[in-house]
Amino acid sequence: MNRALPAVRLRVPTHEDAFAWHRIFDDPDVMEFHGGKAADLSVYEELTARQRRHDAQLGFCLWTMLDESGQVIGFTGAQPWERDWGPTGEIEIGWRLAREHWGRGYVTAAARETLERVTAAGPTGVVAMVHARNARSIAVTRRLGMRLAQTFMTPVSRQEAHCYRLDL
Repeated sequence: MNRALPAVRLRVPTHEDAFAWHRIFDDPDVMEFHGGKAADLSVYEELTARQRRHDAQLGFCLWTMLDESGQVIGFTGAQPWERDWGPTGEIEIGWRLAREHWGRGYVTAAARETLERVTAAGPTGVVAMVHARNARSIAVTRRLGMRLAQTFMTPVSRQEAHCYRLDL
């Protein structure tokens, strides 16, 4: 059964969004596959600033995700994979959502819009790096039509990560 996806809006992150991201990601469930706890506010301030640069230079970034009422509920978007392991040099799509909005289709709707925007910007493919036990994110990759391409062991936490790929 296909249900209608919710209305979602994506915008380039503002400096104020760093505070919202810090607040809504301060949840062990949300951060289970991202180190278990929210990063310091300064990390989100740097992240939102970097996303503004990505949008200006590349035409895409990790956009702030807003629900129907205009409330910040997370982020979804794309950025270059900048680590020295994994799919180096590729464009990674990703998402993170406030716990109270899980299971409603927001990430799928926003990720589909992300794919449209990234395609329009020119890249011919994207990857998604997902913790091997993150069933919710793996389900999103399947709904997007992505295929499992590689498996990596993360260098610090020694966790298995899956690299999903989609040609645009």
